[in-house]
Amino acid sequence: MPNTMKSDMIAGFLVFLIALPLCLGISMASGVPPTAGLITAIVGGVVVSFLGSARLTIKGPAAGLIVIAIGCVTELGAGDNLAGYHRLLAVGMVAGAIQVILALTKSGVIGDMMPSSVVHGMLAAIGVIIISKQTHTALGVVPEGKEPLHLLAEIPHSLMNLNPEVFFIGLVSLLILFGLPMLKIGWLKRVPGPMLVLAVAIPLGMIFDLKHEHNYVLAHHSYHLGPNFLIKLPASMISALAFPDFSMIFSPASIKYIVMFALVGMIESLLSVTAVDSLDPERRASDLNKDLLAVGVGNMVAAALGGLPMISEIVRSKANIDNGAKTRWANFFHGTFLLLSIALIPMLLQQIPLAALAAMLIFTGFRLAAPNEFVHTYHIGKEQLFLFVTTMLVTLATDLLIGVGVGLVLKLAIHLKNGATLRSLFRAIVEEEREGDTVTLHVHDSAIFSNYLGLKKRLTALDSSVRKVVVDFDNAWVVDHTVLAKLETLEKMWTDREIVLVGLEDHTPLSHHQHSVRVKPRMVAAGA
Repeated sequence: MPNTMKSDMIAGFLVFLIALPLCLGISMASGVPPTAGLITAIVGGVVVSFLGSARLTIKGPAAGLIVIAIGCVTELGAGDNLAGYHRLLAVGMVAGAIQVILALTKSGVIGDMMPSSVVHGMLAAIGVIIISKQTHTALGVVPEGKEPLHLLAEIPHSLMNLNPEVFFIGLVSLLILFGLPMLKIGWLKRVPGPMLVLAVAIPLGMIFDLKHEHNYVLAHHSYHLGPNFLIKLPASMISALAFPDFSMIFSPASIKYIVMFALVGMIESLLSVTAVDSLDPERRASDLNKDLLAVGVGNMVAAALGGLPMISEIVRSKANIDNGAKTRWANFFHGTFLLLSIALIPMLLQQIPLAALAAMLIFTGFRLAAPNEFVHTYHIGKEQLFLFVTTMLVTLATDLLIGVGVGLVLKLAIHLKNGATLRSLFRAIVEEEREGDTVTLHVHDSAIFSNYLGLKKRLTALDSSVRKVVVDFDNAWVVDHTVLAKLETLEKMWTDREIVLVGLEDHTPLSHHQHSVRVKPRMVAAGA
């Protein structure tokens, strides 16, 4: 036990170094006080760790929810961001309660059926939106536009009118974040990028005297600097607490954001838990419904105190594993160190330049919408890239719910075109056959994302005496990329039995990728 506690404390401290600037940056980008993200991460660590959350995940605010948060603050505040912030907290509490209900009704498995092309298209759109907003902050310019496409179009204008000293801080921060992974120096690669950024950006801010209002002249142009280019924190943790305003909770706008926070937060969180489980050296499988319950309760507590919505966050969770975490105590220590930082060193935190936080968010946005995401999706199949890009573009032009909805409808339409039948769209048609310790599941009509839960239910319901499961797709017209990928993940997590896929010989893959969609011509099936 002492060895586990020591490794968890070290991992928690190293994750804290990454989480501190990211929590501040996510708050800034969400249009709420900087402490809002810290409150979320503190609750996610100190409280949620012991509510049955997944062992190695780190709970906290996520870049993926920035778009919903800033939209909620702006729309519900109607020009008054403080009022919008308090109404956001009310929305967060109700969304958390809905997540608790979904967990108690065993709906956490919904995250298992989401097609990766649509989810990654949504995340890519979020990445582009983050970049469109934070680029102007890194340049030291206040843009006129509000919508993502307008903000992107305004970047050239901001480049022509940038504040050189602010831009220098942002540029150096970006060079550190993008350049650090390329360095071959062993000890330097172990230094958290965000913390190295702060170690450089804070002194630069002091050199440029961002703390005091003043003008400077460069190349015959006068520029203004002052505290508005630094992060601003309240005097104490108590004064950082804020409380929900339920005055508009039944308005159509509030209901829209409740749905988005509850569903998008749930999907992101559950996908993160599944991914982290696959990285766990001990291959421990988390209870998705139990984790969703913990996140839902955590969201209610965080929102009641002034925090942003939380999820199980993949980047910080991976760092947790990479740094030797063994149990959920690592998440607890990460939250504890965050609490100590805001209590003991608030004056140091207020020396952080906004341009440095903007650079971290731009880096995060780039990773969400990186070119290799497009290339990887194309390799899976052209139709997957079409879904990815369509979801991304519709999300950019409208909002997350519409973007994801259009992506899901398009995917169903493509499956119908490829031969899936209406009766199997949402119902897995499976025949079971047992011989000794081997069970064969004969899948009929289609095996696609929208009926995967039915197939998974049959798999997980098998008793412990089953040592081998054969999934036969010979009678299925279409076998989806999502199903093949999920079955592979499930097989990796099972240590006491194997899954064998058969019956795909007569199917035509739509690409060379191992998880490509497989389509079986009707004439072949009829002849069989």
